[in-house]
Amino acid sequence: MRQVYTFYADAFRIAFKSILEHKLRAFLTLLGVIIGVASVVVVGASISGLNSYVTEKVAKVLGANHFMINRMAFSGHMEDDEFERRNKLNKKLTWEEYEYIKAKCTTCAEVGAQNNSGADINQNGIEMPSVRILGVTANMLEIEDKTIAEGRFILDGEVERSSKVCVIGTDVKEKFFPNQNPLGQTIKVRGLPLTIVGVEEKRGAMFGEALDRNIYMPISLHLQMFERGGGIQVHGKSADRESLMIAIDDARTTLRNKRKLLGSDEDTFGLVNVQELNNQIDEFTAGIAAVVVPITLITLIVGGIVVMNIMLVSVTERTFEIGLRKALGATRKQILLQFLIESALLCVAGGILGIILAAGVTYLITVLAEITMTVTITYIALAVIVSSVIGIVAGLYPAYKASKLDPIVALTKN
Repeated sequence: MRQVYTFYADAFRIAFKSILEHKLRAFLTLLGVIIGVASVVVVGASISGLNSYVTEKVAKVLGANHFMINRMAFSGHMEDDEFERRNKLNKKLTWEEYEYIKAKCTTCAEVGAQNNSGADINQNGIEMPSVRILGVTANMLEIEDKTIAEGRFILDGEVERSSKVCVIGTDVKEKFFPNQNPLGQTIKVRGLPLTIVGVEEKRGAMFGEALDRNIYMPISLHLQMFERGGGIQVHGKSADRESLMIAIDDARTTLRNKRKLLGSDEDTFGLVNVQELNNQIDEFTAGIAAVVVPITLITLIVGGIVVMNIMLVSVTERTFEIGLRKALGATRKQILLQFLIESALLCVAGGILGIILAAGVTYLITVLAEITMTVTITYIALAVIVSSVIGIVAGLYPAYKASKLDPIVALTKN
């Protein structure tokens, strides 16, 4: 046991000495591995960051533990034929159905309603086109986890009375009320003056679409001002993530009962929940990773080829040393392991330096570009394992070649 330990200790010492004797050559050899590992980790950080970014934006738009029932509330890709079929089959949701679901869905923590429309806002010579006008119930604040930066949200009593009040997004505030307090002031929607009671906290944009170009008003007033089009949306929320699917099944069954649908009948409405969207996001980013990560791993393979080339040069340079060690009793296995250890050590060192480089790059991108990038253990482990395996594989042939040298021939080549 002691002899084995001594051999490996000597092997690592010799490997370190050989690398340090040729610092520049070792560094140039490592560049391929460093860049390869850094590429894998940075790409992984980008994919994880994209996943986190989209999930966070979805949570900001929809809230947690949230589902929506609408006439055509589908998610993901739908073929044209299927869309036409669903368009004919599905029926718009009514206010009566919303009240029925709210009364009967016992597992739902909250049930609210929303009606969507759009309008161009023109006030005091300032115009803002395509503003989203959202009619909402008061509890949409809790359902979608909205945050109010100034003032308050719409109240239940204001929904009951169709009060002429509204809450605006930050883009609307900055457009019509720059450098001033908008609370208590009025903004006209289709010529009707609405008193501003609150400003929603800035949410930014998602895939280029602004999330702050909104005006919220009581849904009762909205239904009076705008056509109902495809009907209202019913929004529900469960008490926690674990009970989300139970609440969804409860609301779905309740609406099916209201519409007198039998067990074999298709739903005549669409349903979307946050968990489904998150699953689709995971599938999307996993698809990107499946394509991009193998491409970046090619750089590691190139680095491995460089390591193999340098190790072959090393074997040629150290022919006399190999012959002398074999003459003094070193076995073929020991010579083989010696060069394998040196090759693996090179790649592991390159892997560590690559991780450090990747951490620096992701930090700079996060700070300078304000894009969240998450360095994950999975991609670090993948990069280190692959670089180590490549180091061993790259060292196999040079090590085998070294172990096969005849000591007499090797000693005469000094």
